[in-house]
Amino acid sequence: MSSKTVSVPKYRHHKGSGQAFVQVNGRRHYLGKWDSPKSKERYARFVAELAVSPAPVSVVPAATEGLTIVELAAAYIDFAEGYYRKNGKPTTHLPQLKAAIRLVHQLYGSTLAVDFGPLALRAIQQKMVVTGASRRYINQHAGHVKRMFRWAVSMELLPPAVHQGLATVPGLKAGRTAARETLPVLPVADEVVDATLPHLPLIVADMVRFERLTGARPGEVCQLRPCDVDRNGEVWQYRPESHKTQHHGLARIVYIGPQAQQVLLPYLLRDAEANCFQPVESEQKRHEEQRALRRTRVQPSQRNRRKARPVLQPRTAYTKDSYRRAVARAIEKANAERTKEAEDMGIAPMLLPHWHPNQLRHSAATEIRRQFGLEAAQVLLGHAKADTTQIYAERDSRLAVEVARKIG
Repeated sequence: MSSKTVSVPKYRHHKGSGQAFVQVNGRRHYLGKWDSPKSKERYARFVAELAVSPAPVSVVPAATEGLTIVELAAAYIDFAEGYYRKNGKPTTHLPQLKAAIRLVHQLYGSTLAVDFGPLALRAIQQKMVVTGASRRYINQHAGHVKRMFRWAVSMELLPPAVHQGLATVPGLKAGRTAARETLPVLPVADEVVDATLPHLPLIVADMVRFERLTGARPGEVCQLRPCDVDRNGEVWQYRPESHKTQHHGLARIVYIGPQAQQVLLPYLLRDAEANCFQPVESEQKRHEEQRALRRTRVQPSQRNRRKARPVLQPRTAYTKDSYRRAVARAIEKANAERTKEAEDMGIAPMLLPHWHPNQLRHSAATEIRRQFGLEAAQVLLGHAKADTTQIYAERDSRLAVEVARKIG
C-alpha cells in the first residue's frame, strides 16, 4: 500500500443529468442518481478503493480492456515510490524497479496491459541478452516486471490470467543461455586487508577491522550508534536501527566479541545517538596528520585557509558507497607506492587486488563456518535460511583435499 496521502473527492451533483459524481485528476466518475442510497454506497466504495488503488474499479468499467502498459507503469511507480521506503528514504529496490519498467515501456508502451503475455516477457529477456546484461541482472528485471503485473491483479486492474501467464516464464539458467555470467563474490584474504589498512584513514580502518571481526553488513557498520549496543554480558549485542530484512519482521543482532569491542570502545564515548564512525571526524584527523608531516614552518596566513562555509561539508555518517570508495582509494594508494618501490628496485610490482567491504562479510562467513559449522554462520550473519549462508561462505576444500590424500 502506498504511503502517499490521498485527498478525498467530494460527492457532487450534476444538475443537467441529475447524476451524482466525483472528480479525480480532471476526470468525472458517475455514481448513479443523486442522493440515492445506491450512489452513496458507490461513493463510499470509491473513496475506500481510492486509498489503495490509483484507479478504483468500482467506477472504471472495462478497466482491463483499455489499460495500456504506459498507464499501468505510471500507476505502479506511484505505488512503489510510497511502498519501497525505509526510514523515510527510498530503498535501493526503487531505481532497479524503474530501470526494469523503463525497458518494458520502451518496447510495449502502447500495448494493452491485458495483451502483455509470456512471449513479450521472453522478448524483454532476449533484448537484455543482446545488449550484454548479465544473467542475474536479467532475472532480477524479469522479477520486477512480474511483480508489477501481480500488483495490477491485486488491485483488480487486470484479470488473474495475465500474471498467471507471466509466472510460467522461468528465469534464465546458468549454462543454458547466451547471457553473460558474473563472477561470484569471494572472501578477501586477510593479508590483503592487512596490507590495505595502513593506507586507510584511521576511522575507516577501524570500520574494516570491526566488520571483519563481526561479519556485519557494510550498511550496519555505517549506521552503528552507541545507543544501539547492549554492553551487558561478555559478548555485546548490536541491534541495528534499520537492516536488510527488517520489512520481513525479522530481528537482527550483531554479536561483538572481545577483539571487536576493543576496536569499537573509543567510538562509544560520544553522544548516544550519534554515529560512531563519522567522516567529519576522519577529515579532522587527516588534516592533523598533514600538519604533523609538514616539514616547513606554517606561515601565519596559512594556518587555517579553509572556507568558513564550504559548499561540500563532511557528513556525520558514512554510507555504503562512501565506505566502499574510501577502501578503493586506499588500494590505489597502496598500489601506487608498490609500483614506485618496484621501479626503484627494477622488479615487477606485487599489486593488491581490488576488493570491497562486502567481501569482509564473506571472509567472516567462511571462517565461522570452517570452525563452527553452517548453523553458527547462519546465526551470526543473521540469515533466515541456510541457503543464503552457503552463498556467503566459500566452500572449504581443505577437508576434501585431506580425504583425497589419504584414500586416493
